[in-house]
Amino acid sequence: MRILRAAQVLTGRPGEVIPNGEVAVDGAVIAFAGSRGGAGEPGDADEVVDLPGCTLLPGLIDAHVHLGFDDKVDPVTGQSPESDRHLLLRMAENARKLVSAGVTTARDLGARGFLDLALRDAIEEGLAVGPHLIAATRPITPTGGHCWYMGGEADDLPAIRRVARENLRAGADCLKIMASGGQMTPSAAPSWVQQYSTEEIRAVVEEAGARGKGVAAHAHAHAAIRSAVEAGVATIEHCSFFTPSGHRYDPELADLVAESGTYVCPTLHGVYWRLRDTLGPEMLDDWLHGIVALRDAGVRLIAGTDSGFAAAGVGNRTDGYVAGLEVFAGAGFGNAEVIELATARAADACGVGAVTGTVETGKRADLIAVRGDPLRRISDLRELVLVLVGGRAVTQTGVDTVTSSL
Repeated sequence: MRILRAAQVLTGRPGEVIPNGEVAVDGAVIAFAGSRGGAGEPGDADEVVDLPGCTLLPGLIDAHVHLGFDDKVDPVTGQSPESDRHLLLRMAENARKLVSAGVTTARDLGARGFLDLALRDAIEEGLAVGPHLIAATRPITPTGGHCWYMGGEADDLPAIRRVARENLRAGADCLKIMASGGQMTPSAAPSWVQQYSTEEIRAVVEEAGARGKGVAAHAHAHAAIRSAVEAGVATIEHCSFFTPSGHRYDPELADLVAESGTYVCPTLHGVYWRLRDTLGPEMLDDWLHGIVALRDAGVRLIAGTDSGFAAAGVGNRTDGYVAGLEVFAGAGFGNAEVIELATARAADACGVGAVTGTVETGKRADLIAVRGDPLRRISDLRELVLVLVGGRAVTQTGVDTVTSSL
């Protein structure tokens, strides 16, 4: 057993802080979390790690990534020219970059050839370095629809159920459906157009639910957002209220989302400021104001970066997770709320809240330690001292054991 001691422990639950806290880790599991001395005598532990001036908190969760996307992706077709074998290696490198930013759990919402499943399993076996992955495999989309190139095309109810079942048979942890079009697939309908009806989305929810899994719905258009809620998806991705003339927030529809309890991942990322300079402030500010309005309406927001995509020549870096949290804070979110939506709330939304997302006895030892106090400065989340993924310490070069020299 190892005992980690820090100036404070943030449990991930709103406002819960343990001054002079300590956490005991037994293998892959948290054996104790509380005040210093509660885990027993130091001599009873195999190792005691003192982290003076540091904050210990749950590992961060990125609820929306695409590890197969980066600057190697063709901007017209959305496809990488690489072979599957080479792409898998690139995905592994992106996973390493992600965990180097303190992300210990990530939900990959679209990958070709079931490569996300191979990477997920390799990480769990210790063959690759990265966060725990929640893999959606091929997004379900109409022929030629948004992200068709990942292999999940389906045009009617029987085909939709078939693709959903194939993904689940392959080992998908959740399902993804493209309820609206997207701006990054030239052959697809634009973002403000609905691609699937409520009935068709509900069919995917039923297939996933029969196996105890949830559904993430890509939805920019107002009609697509409404159908996603009515169909009972677990999370709505983007929820941008997009129209041909830009973002148009709908308070009545926001109230419907809030009342349903559906989580929303607005995919807020650090690229926001660079895109604002490139594309102009009006559209980007409307988007951000809509996210704040969703929070004020009572919608349960979670953190996810959509990492891997590029827009207007600007790339969304896989290791840029904290920059997205800084945009939340800059928009007026309190730091405690930002940490909650990046940990406990994101874990619940992704269906893994029973095993991770908070620092408490019996949960998986997914932990980070940072210098400073992120409750005062959210940027302190960049000052990583320690990353534990299932009790294993991750360094820039791979997986190592925790040492008292930390």
